[in-house]
Amino acid sequence: MPRLKHQPPKYCKVKIGKKKYAAVYHQGKTIYLGAYGSPESKVAYTRFVAEYKAGDAPYLPEDKESVTVKELVLSFLEHVEGTITPQNFGNYRSAIRALLKLYGDATLAGNFTPKCLKLFRQELINSKCLCRNVINEHIRRIVAIFTWGVGEELVKAHTEAALRAIKSLPEGYPGTFDHPEREDVPDNVIIRTLPFMLPTVRAMVKIQRLTGMRPSEIFNMRVVEIDTKTDPEFWLYRLPTHKTQKKTKRKKIVPLSKLEQELIAPYLKNKNPKAAVFSHLTAAEERIAAGREGSIVARRAIKPGKCNEFYNKNSYRNAVLAAIDIANETLPDDEKIPHWTPYQLRHSASSAMEVEEGIDEAQALLGHTTPNTTAKYNHRQLEKLKELARNRKNVFEDS
Repeated sequence: MPRLKHQPPKYCKVKIGKKKYAAVYHQGKTIYLGAYGSPESKVAYTRFVAEYKAGDAPYLPEDKESVTVKELVLSFLEHVEGTITPQNFGNYRSAIRALLKLYGDATLAGNFTPKCLKLFRQELINSKCLCRNVINEHIRRIVAIFTWGVGEELVKAHTEAALRAIKSLPEGYPGTFDHPEREDVPDNVIIRTLPFMLPTVRAMVKIQRLTGMRPSEIFNMRVVEIDTKTDPEFWLYRLPTHKTQKKTKRKKIVPLSKLEQELIAPYLKNKNPKAAVFSHLTAAEERIAAGREGSIVARRAIKPGKCNEFYNKNSYRNAVLAAIDIANETLPDDEKIPHWTPYQLRHSASSAMEVEEGIDEAQALLGHTTPNTTAKYNHRQLEKLKELARNRKNVFEDS
């Protein structure tokens, strides 16, 4: 029987790893149609046959377009796990989870166009759950994954370059919203909240307000990072990583004065060097003990088995909010404590320092530098921080 030269290529099965894909072979190229046997793949094959019979050159994917969006993003997560901060890893995972609701097994990475990215972004806007800045960050993370894919030869460079053409959402973009700027929390509000906190959380709040550290620098503090011997006057909290370390090429050191030393010392005793200074488990034990004594702070019960050793941004924030709720259950209407979170404490410390000492001292307290002064600022900043710690005012003296 003579060979039918104009017969369309057959619908074939191709196995890649553990997955089976539908494909056709045409002009020396493999054209992937999606998951084998899926309705999407059969529709794609029907479209291919129609284009073939019409004499139109069908769309020919690049060699690496056999990788789906789902395979690409999950491979990225596996690659970066343990190499980036848990918070950053969680941010990537949130962006990926939202992306896979729209694009998964049936979408090839090479077919993920700027229109697809815009559709994903619009879905984030329509959800009304994320502010404009977070949406922009999610889009940047997805593009970063495709950039990584180019380096791993999983994605063609032109696919990633096209996605980079998508600009960030400007302020006031229809359907988006922005959170108001974070404000200071007055010291008298903090002091009124302290009695309703567990001792561990109370110590964390006091130290953060006195030093101006970030919440993560408080709840990630480990015993081994507290240097009690180098300086006879100060304990030095040596952070292993720092938010601006890659930009400034320096590691952050926080001098701890006698005020902070007295707060930290009870939490250093008989602990493993890698243990958390302020442990969520310790707070749970304090809550149980408070419950036996009939204390009001035991009202928000947490079972020790339900919490981790380290606090995180959510559990630390919730501990403060729980204290405010407990306080407001008993206080009269004209004495209710307003809502505030640990993130405001850093702003409070900065504002107080700027009023009392000046902008330069506030800049030193927060550890902010400019690229032009980084090289000469490192030693000067530590000395300035020690001077500030030496003269630090105890705003909690009577609390």
